[in-house]
Amino acid sequence: MAKNFHIFGKGISFSVSPTIHNAGFQHYGLPFTYTIHESDSIDEVATLIASDCFGGASVTMPHKLQVHKFCNNQTETARLIGAINTLLVKGNGSDRIITGDNTDWSGLRSIMAAYSTKTQIQPSTGLVIGAGGASRAALYALHQAGVKRIYLVNRTLATAEKVRNDFKNAFDIKVIPSLQDLPEKPDVVIGTVPAETTTADQFSSLFGDRGLCVDMSYKPRQTPLLTAAQQNQGWDMVTGVEVLLAQAFDQFLLWTGLEPPRDIMAEAVVVLDGERATMDKGGML
Repeated sequence: MAKNFHIFGKGISFSVSPTIHNAGFQHYGLPFTYTIHESDSIDEVATLIASDCFGGASVTMPHKLQVHKFCNNQTETARLIGAINTLLVKGNGSDRIITGDNTDWSGLRSIMAAYSTKTQIQPSTGLVIGAGGASRAALYALHQAGVKRIYLVNRTLATAEKVRNDFKNAFDIKVIPSLQDLPEKPDVVIGTVPAETTTADQFSSLFGDRGLCVDMSYKPRQTPLLTAAQQNQGWDMVTGVEVLLAQAFDQFLLWTGLEPPRDIMAEAVVVLDGERATMDKGGML
């Protein structure tokens, strides 16, 4: 049966998610399509979700904290994180169940696991920059990865304190007023704020001898946070596109029950980047 998948969010015209998922669907010959649907309010997508052809969706900001209203249930992790980035559909008609899930955290966990396997290092200290929906997934991923001391910094202190309190029954988060107040050098740094709101200079004092720096923002690909990390030889950098791919692999498995063709999905992004670079230079496609 033909199914329609979407990404719901605001300001997402540049999203590479359709490229990633459509490449996977085409690999298996599935009659599925994945499209961008921008909206100011999550209520504007109600008719798409109600459609019999609705197969599922990726959910990005600013809708991750509100989309639960369309869910019959949520996974335990999505409920604990308090943010949904994936909608799953099971059954048809009156038996249809829509479940809210979160693959942002599991994508990050797989990235950290790969880093630990490669370096034989178990990080003990983590820092998350920002306190939105992506931040909640990053904090939970650090906890699940066995990171003992987790710090959180955000421009608005009260917002960070609310996130800390939401997780207090599960694990401890230390809120700091600014990056200058960080009492130790972190082993893992995860950025969750829009890259255009930051500069490399504000992150320059963060990095010790070695570690893992992840930026969940992927426009531009080379963010100020990654630029700052790059000045330190012992640091591994993970771009927002790599994070996007990691969580998309988990989404693809949830939606289709099939193993995601990782190389094909990743290569599709490389091809798209090349096409966009040509267009930016005024070239013809």
